[in-house]
Amino acid sequence: MSTHSPAGILKQPLAVWAIAFACVVSFMGIGLVDPILPAIARELQASPTETSLLFTTYLLITGAAMFFTSWLSSRIGPKRTLLIGLAVIVVFATLAGLADSVFGVIGFRAGWGLGNALFISTALATIIGASTGGAAGAIILYEAALGVGLAIGPLLGGLLGSVSWRTPFFGTAVLMAVGFVAVASLLRLPRATPQPTKLSAPFRALGDKALLTTALAALFYNMGFFVLLAWTPFALVPLGMEDAMTLGWIFFGWGLAVAISSVFVAPLLTARMRRTTVLLVILPLLAVTEGLMAAMASNATALIVLVVVGGLLLGVMNTVLTEVSMDATTLPRSVASSTYSGVRFLGGAVAPPLASWLGDTVFESTAAPFVFGVVALIVSAVMVATGRRHLRRADGLEETELETAEAIGVGAE
Repeated sequence: MSTHSPAGILKQPLAVWAIAFACVVSFMGIGLVDPILPAIARELQASPTETSLLFTTYLLITGAAMFFTSWLSSRIGPKRTLLIGLAVIVVFATLAGLADSVFGVIGFRAGWGLGNALFISTALATIIGASTGGAAGAIILYEAALGVGLAIGPLLGGLLGSVSWRTPFFGTAVLMAVGFVAVASLLRLPRATPQPTKLSAPFRALGDKALLTTALAALFYNMGFFVLLAWTPFALVPLGMEDAMTLGWIFFGWGLAVAISSVFVAPLLTARMRRTTVLLVILPLLAVTEGLMAAMASNATALIVLVVVGGLLLGVMNTVLTEVSMDATTLPRSVASSTYSGVRFLGGAVAPPLASWLGDTVFESTAAPFVFGVVALIVSAVMVATGRRHLRRADGLEETELETAEAIGVGAE
């Protein structure tokens, strides 16, 4: 069980804070488009399903590219990988703001996703390596950056989006350029002899039963996550809440809840319960939350309250599931991070267009996508429950010699 205090987690070297700041800005890119989705759909004459592809291309390329980031990072070094990722984001965020069609924005978001993959996957492993206080504390800081980014992203998107839907993209490019300078000037990693990772390593890592279990759980969990994030703005439009600033404040509250529960609630729960127990408690609660959103899809107040409640639960899930994925296996951190993050983001890529298609075309109901989210979250809980025996290491229980031998065999270079 984890025993890290928030105060201890905050005592980190400047280099860690530089990466964390860039992580905040990077994760802002996920929620940034949320409050401007209706505006983009309206001004570029796109359907909700077409507009939701802004999430799909971004997350699909992010997820797919993450399988190769450990290969690249092990050859050119983590710092160069981080800087290349940040530079790519700056370029494609700018191009997205200059696009004159929804499919232009969708395409440039794909390039943005490539930079995001290079940065995010490498950032997790680098923060763990450069932080003080161990992996669990570093993961909490990383997930806190995710929460803060998700909180600020919609607010900034709403604020700048009230000027033009293009402005948030330019704002992100500027902030990412600041992150580039911070990482370039503050991150000093010890010289080490390169140990190149094989290109196949992240794929072979799925042969590790512990990592496979957490990756599949994350795949379906992220579907539920992005149903809430990507569909809720469209569910609120018929209820008179399509203004970018209004949606920005709503999702600022949601992201703030994610950040708070990532840093404060998750450690409290893991100090008292096994990590897998926390997952098996929170996932059903999330399913209930999205079930209530489906049942009360015509009530704006209920949707707003449930979005924030969902944020509290999502923050706990993000932290604890990432901790489990890193600690349940003996694979190298960079390989485990690439594989887990890649599968996790692929789940996020599938959910937004599928949810929009169900809600806007198949059932013509704002409730239907939330029902899909409930099903995905239940499947995630089943994955954790059925694979729990492979996660004993993350729960602080000793592995058997056979399990250790299997893990080492999969991670061997």
